[in-house]
Amino acid sequence: MEGVHTVAEQPVPPTPPVPLTSLLAREDLALRQIAGPRDAGVAIRWAHTSEMSDPYPYLLGGELLLTAGVHIPDAAGTSTYFDDYVSRIVAAGGAALGFGVAPVHDTVPRALVEACEAQGLPLLEVPPQTTFSGVARAVWQLMAQARLAELRRVTEAQQSLAAAAARPDPVPSVLRQLAQRVSGRAVLYGPEGARIAEAGREQPEEAMGALAELAAVVTRRSSTTATDTAAGVHLAAYALGAGQGFALGVAATQRDPADHTIASVAAVLLTLLTGEHQSGTGAARSSALVRLLLGAAPEEVAALLGADSRVVVHAVPDGQAPDPMAASALGAALGTPLVDLADDAVRLLVPADHDVLEQSGWTLGVSAPAGPADWAAADRQAARALARARAGRTPLVRHDARPALADLLPAEEAAAHARALLAPLTPALTETLRTWLSLHGSWDRTAVALSVHRNTVRQRIARCAALLNADLDDTDVRMELWLALKQM
Repeated sequence: MEGVHTVAEQPVPPTPPVPLTSLLAREDLALRQIAGPRDAGVAIRWAHTSEMSDPYPYLLGGELLLTAGVHIPDAAGTSTYFDDYVSRIVAAGGAALGFGVAPVHDTVPRALVEACEAQGLPLLEVPPQTTFSGVARAVWQLMAQARLAELRRVTEAQQSLAAAAARPDPVPSVLRQLAQRVSGRAVLYGPEGARIAEAGREQPEEAMGALAELAAVVTRRSSTTATDTAAGVHLAAYALGAGQGFALGVAATQRDPADHTIASVAAVLLTLLTGEHQSGTGAARSSALVRLLLGAAPEEVAALLGADSRVVVHAVPDGQAPDPMAASALGAALGTPLVDLADDAVRLLVPADHDVLEQSGWTLGVSAPAGPADWAAADRQAARALARARAGRTPLVRHDARPALADLLPAEEAAAHARALLAPLTPALTETLRTWLSLHGSWDRTAVALSVHRNTVRQRIARCAALLNADLDDTDVRMELWLALKQM
């Protein structure tokens, strides 16, 4: 292999360069190539005008450098001036040189033609009626056209790949579509490097061997992309997910600017298709759901979910309503696929041995670890923790699982007393009282937690006091009511 290169992910292809042949084909410019290679591989990335005798410091590479020869001294033809000038352009990575005929020179200096021919730099003659600004405008027009074509190609490829992923044979279908779109071969490698599926044009054995090595490189460097060239074939490998051991390999004789973007889309789809199904967790969750719907108790299906003890997490994104994509991303960050998108919050079941940390852009409430029989209680704990987090504008609040005074009371008697004490209250009043007490009687923080006006909180608490015939300013009354609410 000629050398492995890791590259950053790009959501869209870069602006494609303009083939020099396309610029020469513009009849309105009337450009004429008079020296240098004439193959179709010469590409222009931008146009730059300079009358400096040494343009090297001002070139980035890939330019069509335009000059009228103002910098050329009178004795240039009898010295090494042109050889030095051309060598500096080549060293800077210039793609071609355009020389304007008139008003300084009537013809392109013969020594410049010879220097360009000797050093392999395409030299264009720019006729008097063609302005340098017109040439630059033509370059940008051609680049814009190429860019539009590439974006259209990427959009069409994304649609066809998505449709392939929905077929009954999704993995082979995605590989076939990818191979067709890049005019090459696409291979799915398993954790041990075996070819699980492949499609597309046959490639040289040397290239396919190098592609397998490249796939092994990205699986060892999780979530990376690497490129290489072997036997004249462009190679690229994409790790599928983090630590899954799968990789997508692509081999093609041509490498267009949009190919990386198209292959990245395919890699994302294959990650989704291989991740859950290969590990079996998707089937296990489906089985657990079916059993629950058919009447099984949570503790009977907990083993299918991979962990008996879990914490419940309630989460809301900052400043917006949750959406399915954001909810799935949060689940991935917390290490669980068990995500429920409710009306105003996201609920997650996270293995208890996973440390739930603060997540940027989210407010979280976390329950105490609980077994399947206590998940409903843990759900209420997480809801209350989230309410406290929102009211206190804290990124994360955990339920305090320390032994409480209420634990000393017989559970059945405590629950019966709580029901009798709080019977006059409606569910809305009960929740308002619970939140108000948990926030130490703060009207403003309770209003924030419940998403209501502070006056509404005052009215509800006053109503609670009237229905319960209790003085809510009394600390002993508050303590008794809080203990009762803990039993509900």
